[in-house]
Amino acid sequence: MTGTITENSATEPETGTTTDDRPTAKLPLRSRPARWRTAHPTAVRTFHLATTILAAVLVLGALLFPNRLMALQPNRFTRIPVEAIIGAAVALVLPRRPRLVIAVLSGIGLGVMTILNMLDMGFLEYLGRGFNLILDWELLDDAQAYVEDSMGKGVAVGATIGAAAAVLLLLLVMALAMVRLSNLLADHRQTATRGTLIAATVWVACSALGVQVSGMPVASERTAGAAKVQTRRVLDTLRDEAEFRKVAKVDTFGATPPAQLLPDLRGKDVIFTFIESYGRSAIEDPAIAPGVDKTLTTSTEALAKAGFHAKSGWLTSATYGGSSWLGHSTTMSGLWIDNQQRYRTVMASDRLSLTKAFQKTGAWDTVGVMPGVQKGWPEQEYYGLDKVYNAFQLGYQGPKFSWSTMPDQYALEAFQRQVHGKKRDKPLMSEIILTSSHQPWAPIPTMVGWDDLGDGSVFGPIHKAALDPSDVITDSGRSKREYGKSVQYSVTSLTQWLERYGTDDTVLVFLGDHQPIARVSGTGASRDVPVSLVAKDPAVLDKIASWNWTDGLKPASDAPVWKMSAFRDRFLTAYGSTPRPSGD
Repeated sequence: MTGTITENSATEPETGTTTDDRPTAKLPLRSRPARWRTAHPTAVRTFHLATTILAAVLVLGALLFPNRLMALQPNRFTRIPVEAIIGAAVALVLPRRPRLVIAVLSGIGLGVMTILNMLDMGFLEYLGRGFNLILDWELLDDAQAYVEDSMGKGVAVGATIGAAAAVLLLLLVMALAMVRLSNLLADHRQTATRGTLIAATVWVACSALGVQVSGMPVASERTAGAAKVQTRRVLDTLRDEAEFRKVAKVDTFGATPPAQLLPDLRGKDVIFTFIESYGRSAIEDPAIAPGVDKTLTTSTEALAKAGFHAKSGWLTSATYGGSSWLGHSTTMSGLWIDNQQRYRTVMASDRLSLTKAFQKTGAWDTVGVMPGVQKGWPEQEYYGLDKVYNAFQLGYQGPKFSWSTMPDQYALEAFQRQVHGKKRDKPLMSEIILTSSHQPWAPIPTMVGWDDLGDGSVFGPIHKAALDPSDVITDSGRSKREYGKSVQYSVTSLTQWLERYGTDDTVLVFLGDHQPIARVSGTGASRDVPVSLVAKDPAVLDKIASWNWTDGLKPASDAPVWKMSAFRDRFLTAYGSTPRPSGD
């Protein structure tokens, strides 16, 4: 009967067909690997040896893996990690089940430490500091957005998927490697015990005697040390948050009445402009400085012919290589804002920002020109800006230049057309963020006739003829050259705008937000950025005579250097503001 299983059919063995068509019993599926191993013993031994060596290389490599790109040298991997000795000892004394659990967890932990070391590499290369477990995860979204803006959405999506897959694969492989090595130790317990004792003795002797190979100590505690550093960063961050909240509440000018704020600038149009990545290296690095210095000299002379004069100094930025908003907020708040938690704390506070001081007086209209802002920007309230013009409100119809949504020259012309050039009842205080010198410095725009700017379409052919980010981003020498060109372009755009549209009442303060990344500024570069104050009215510059800044747009190498957080109070004081502390 169809579908009926008979007793015979249930008990008869499966049959197969041999080469001579004689039926043979099929082997159970589980016996096939064993049969293959029996038939190919050499291949099996080779496979086991290869996987064991690979597991050992992966584990030892991860235990010795540095967190700095420049430290990826052979001598870093000729050391004996104490963590491997301790791990072997633990594996030898544990029963099978807890041993395997510990092996899996320690493998995952080692994978996590490897990922943190890689993140440290990236953050040190770009931001001049290590990765913060508490604060920096949200910056990964910014990194993804930066890649999308610079290299395209396809590259960004591919990089994100690839990074996620690589992380999962690394954790899996490290766990399997630890299991493989722990099983090997258990299978050869007597030999492994002797080897572990010998390794421990050698490690102690090398540590006590300070034995080195190629300049590196043989006895290593690399992973334990890295774990301590990460733990200390977390604890320091938690302590810093509580302490900073107390500091932020104390404001020298927090209770100053509006009439006593900035009385010596009344009637002036004051413009604060940040130039992206405009750092000390642009002026002093031999590979970059000649072109930038020539631009500063030429611009100083051109401004002088138009009746403007300038004084310049140095500010030490709270950030490096990126996170421009930390530099902006440090300058305007008078607080040292060097991490994201501090930034969030200040943005949610009622501490007086320099720009908000102008709004508080009621004597100025206040605006922001932010071509880099492409979404909601709640910080507008903290900065006291009546109106903010973002990337979509400046009328630009030309191509994007990598991360920069529009050339600086166009953004300044749009500011003139939509804001500065219009008649108003009050003078204007403006905050402008220029973005053309943002990495990767390709493609970068070039100057066009101011009367030819139109809606920005004129930049189409310039964009097509310019370099691609891939041509620059991995080449340090070319990055330096193109970075210098981008700074020249931004400075030229700003100073030509001032020549063209500035008045007797215009006061311009412009500065860099931070140094460019280490690949451009160099390892161990300072965090200093240039700052200049430009005006026609001699009385404006006389107010800062005591600052001893250098005449012109190029600060002397020995010009005064202040912390960026000192600028707000010095500026308010110079222009007549009366200190009236709040939060005492």
